[in-house]
Amino acid sequence: MTPDQFRADFPEFESVSDAQINFWLTVSTAMVDPARWDELTNIGIELLTAHQLAIALRDQKTGAAGGATGGVSGPVSSKSVDKVSVSYNTSGTQYADAAFWNMTSYGVRYLAMARMFGAGGYQL
Repeated sequence: MTPDQFRADFPEFESVSDAQINFWLTVSTAMVDPARWDELTNIGIELLTAHQLAIALRDQKTGAAGGATGGVSGPVSSKSVDKVSVSYNTSGTQYADAAFWNMTSYGVRYLAMARMFGAGGYQL
C-alpha cells in the first residue's frame, strides 16, 4: 500500500502528506489481519488509515484555530444558529458500543467489516 494508492481510493485526503499517510498505513497494516480479511485486507487498511487521518486532521484544524487539540467528541446530532435549528438521528449510522470508531464514517465502516470478519471460530 502506498500513499498514491490510498489517495486514488480516498481522494478526499489528496492534500495530506506522504509522511502522515505512511505513518497511519504502517499502524493500520499491523492491525488488519490478512488471514481474516483475505482479499479485502487493503480495504481494511485504508478504512483504518482514513479514520485515523480524519481524526488527526480534525485536531490540526482545531490547533490552527487556537483551540486545544486531542479532545474527544462524539458526532453532533443537533445545531442551532439564531432562530434555525436542525437535529439528526445518529442511532441508525452508529454502533451503541463502538465509542472511538463512531468518531468518523470511516471508523463505522471499518468496524462493521471487522465484526463480520472476526465473527465465528478461527482454526489454526
